Amino acid sequence: MGGKSEVNGHAMPGSASTDRIILEQTEELQKSCREKLWQFLRRNLLVILTVSGVLVGVGLGMLVRSMDLDRAQMSHFAFPGEMLLRMLKMIILPLVVCSLVSGAASLDTRSLGKLGGIAVAYFLVTTLIASGIGVTLAFIIKPGVGAGALNTNSLGLESVSSNKETTDSFLDLARNLFPANLVAAAFRSYATDYKMVAAGNDTNGTTIYQKVPVGTETDGMNILGLVLFAMVFGVALRKLGEEGEELIRFFNAFNEATMVLVSWIMWYIPFGIVFLVGSKIVEMEDVGLLVTSLGKYIFASILGHIIHGGVVLPLIYFGFTRKNPFSFLSGLITPFTTAFATCSSSATLPSMIKCVEENNGVDKRISRFILPIGATVNMDGAAIFQCIAAVFIAQLNNTELNAGQIFTILVTATASSVGAAGIPAGGIITIAIILEAIGLPTNDLSLMLAVDWIVDRTTTVVNVEGDALGAGILHHINQQEMKKQQHEDKELEVVRVDAVANVEAEEETSPLVMRQTKVLEGMPEAIESVL
Repeated sequence: MGGKSEVNGHAMPGSASTDRIILEQTEELQKSCREKLWQFLRRNLLVILTVSGVLVGVGLGMLVRSMDLDRAQMSHFAFPGEMLLRMLKMIILPLVVCSLVSGAASLDTRSLGKLGGIAVAYFLVTTLIASGIGVTLAFIIKPGVGAGALNTNSLGLESVSSNKETTDSFLDLARNLFPANLVAAAFRSYATDYKMVAAGNDTNGTTIYQKVPVGTETDGMNILGLVLFAMVFGVALRKLGEEGEELIRFFNAFNEATMVLVSWIMWYIPFGIVFLVGSKIVEMEDVGLLVTSLGKYIFASILGHIIHGGVVLPLIYFGFTRKNPFSFLSGLITPFTTAFATCSSSATLPSMIKCVEENNGVDKRISRFILPIGATVNMDGAAIFQCIAAVFIAQLNNTELNAGQIFTILVTATASSVGAAGIPAGGIITIAIILEAIGLPTNDLSLMLAVDWIVDRTTTVVNVEGDALGAGILHHINQQEMKKQQHEDKELEVVRVDAVANVEAEEETSPLVMRQTKVLEGMPEAIESVL
């Protein structure tokens, strides 16, 4: 039988042919497993490298910390991380302007108005919820109670002074919305300063001085003004019709080229993150004293970020889309890690746009319209820690906050987070505005600055998470509207066919039917965005 044992013509188990088949199947299974593993690694290589970069950075920082480097050596050690930040910041200006111009120009005015309205409502509501969480946690955990002995001198910190009036802070926000010079707005923003001017003499002959606000320019991109200009300019190009098409195509091409640059920069992120995180650990003074002194404040802030980012925002996303928010967020690990390492919403914007489009399939017109705005005005994480900081400083100074002051904290934190710079430690200035609004001293701000590098990491992650989920919600709403519009178009198509049949069948037709047919024949087949 040639070594084969057969029963009724079938090979029995244990025969050579059966062994060969089992061996081939095993090899195929192993091969398919290897291929799947290889595909997974190729697809998620950047994510794995970026997360590994944070862990390697922590280990390297601890190792180098024991070497007692001087200031110059520390700055040299931090150089690769500084290069990453410079690259990311370099790409922000073309990315924000071009993406918003092309995004606003690709949506019709009615759609733009509705999209913008939903986005603003989402940003305001989520930031107000975040402020509420911050105030509630501060009153439950009471980080400042019993810490009256804690002052600037005990930790050896320099005092941070802020003499800016609340009114001027909000007026500066409005002024920055309309920059006097667009070129200057790319690297400077408006800020009010004060000078003392002689305003006459009193009865004793002593000169009376008056504090007069004067306009100054501070270093730092005025993203708020650029965002508003780019949106309005995009709408204006859309209104031009055919004449504006050439310029719209230019901005679209510029935008795509910028995204190619982003994809190249993203491969440097894992290496840069190692030194960004490592250098921060090396620069730490006495972290033990800071954490024990301000431990409750740090705990309250990070807990607020976990509640808002892990529960509230995913629930809002699920409520709108009925989809799993965590599968959406799993495609955004790279931008979240970048946010954690850089502490900058603006620097995270390039990788966020790329990942939201490629991993989560969000429409380019939606993502490139909403994410630059979100990176500028949507600061949920900042609102949480600012509210906790305000209540913390009140408790530190044994000040009982009344209902009016609590309401002022909520409203001021929500409103002023719009103007907060999307840069590391940008929220400290905003806390000064809140403290001025409720009449508390700003000399304890240095305590916030001392631990800001810890709290700012989770703050930025929550900020960018809110932007990404907002883009996902808007994409879902747009998809639903498009389906609804397509359904209506099909119904209209049926009416059109019936109307044509009537025209052909009858010699004398109603002029209304003729007019309706012509109107329907002139309708476009597809509508780009139908919100």
